[in-house]
Amino acid sequence: MVPVNKSFGLPKIGITQGDINGIGYEVILKVLADSRILDSFIPIVYGQSKVFSYYKKNFGMEEMSYTVIRDASQAQPKRINIINHTDEELKIEPGFSTPLAGKASFAALKLAVNDLRNGLIDAMVTAPINKANIQSDQFKFKGQTDFIKSFYPDNEYITILVWDKLRIGFVTNHIPLREVPSAINTGLIVKKLKLMHNSLIKDFNIPAPKIAVLGLNPHASDHGLMGNEDNDIIRPAIEQVKNSGILAFGPFPADGFFGSDAWLKYDGILSMYHDQGLIPFRVLAVDGGVSFTAGLPVVRTSTTHGTGYDIANKNIADPDALRHAIFLAIDILNNRVRS
Repeated sequence: MVPVNKSFGLPKIGITQGDINGIGYEVILKVLADSRILDSFIPIVYGQSKVFSYYKKNFGMEEMSYTVIRDASQAQPKRINIINHTDEELKIEPGFSTPLAGKASFAALKLAVNDLRNGLIDAMVTAPINKANIQSDQFKFKGQTDFIKSFYPDNEYITILVWDKLRIGFVTNHIPLREVPSAINTGLIVKKLKLMHNSLIKDFNIPAPKIAVLGLNPHASDHGLMGNEDNDIIRPAIEQVKNSGILAFGPFPADGFFGSDAWLKYDGILSMYHDQGLIPFRVLAVDGGVSFTAGLPVVRTSTTHGTGYDIANKNIADPDALRHAIFLAIDILNNRVRS
């Protein structure tokens, strides 16, 4: 089942090009090459048709056709639709970070975000950017998520990484490890637990989700022998949300939690910091995980891999993560309609 779109009965999914010198176009092409996928949604690629054609030719996909449209309202079902962010020639340098690639990735992202905010597309899936070359006077963010969030100042969000039944959320995101202990507090953990709880119900259709909370210190502090944060900050947050009906448990030592497959017993996992959740996620998500920005009124997913400069233009990039990101976006749209 797919959510009903007013125009054609299929959801319109905007897909941003990402960095034109990375693997973004390769995985987009590989996903859309299977025409059966067009039965599930209407794809709108925010990028540049000439770049699309360049990679299409390089990968021997000349038979793939597309339609260039001026805006999302013109998108055709059963077709690959492309909205050009520029008609100028773009110098493509696979495998290299260039200022032009950063400018192009931002231009495509900005177009897609505007259409998402205005309801012209139903969800957005972002291909990977280079967080350094995209920086400019208009983009001073740590990544695409922070840029998208800037349009929704009244909404708190939590990043949730998804692979099959594994869902990992984060209390802190892209901050130095030395700043993590001072950044976490009971109120912040409570906020993130509530965001994750609500998303698991609304976006993943899990009526009474169980959430495991990871500790901060080795062995979750081992009764205070290795720090006080687990007992003084994390445990009170868990007790507080339990009193409001949220099924939260822990804090668990991260090594034993994943090493013993305890994660299989829970619908969601709350990690204290980036690598604590990312390392086990990348080990377990063998065929490509998805990042979902939960808590916003719009649906946005992305791949968890980067630009892949080292394998760019070699026709060896795995498209599974992008495919999963698209179908997760569709599933979330469905679940929101049902809720």
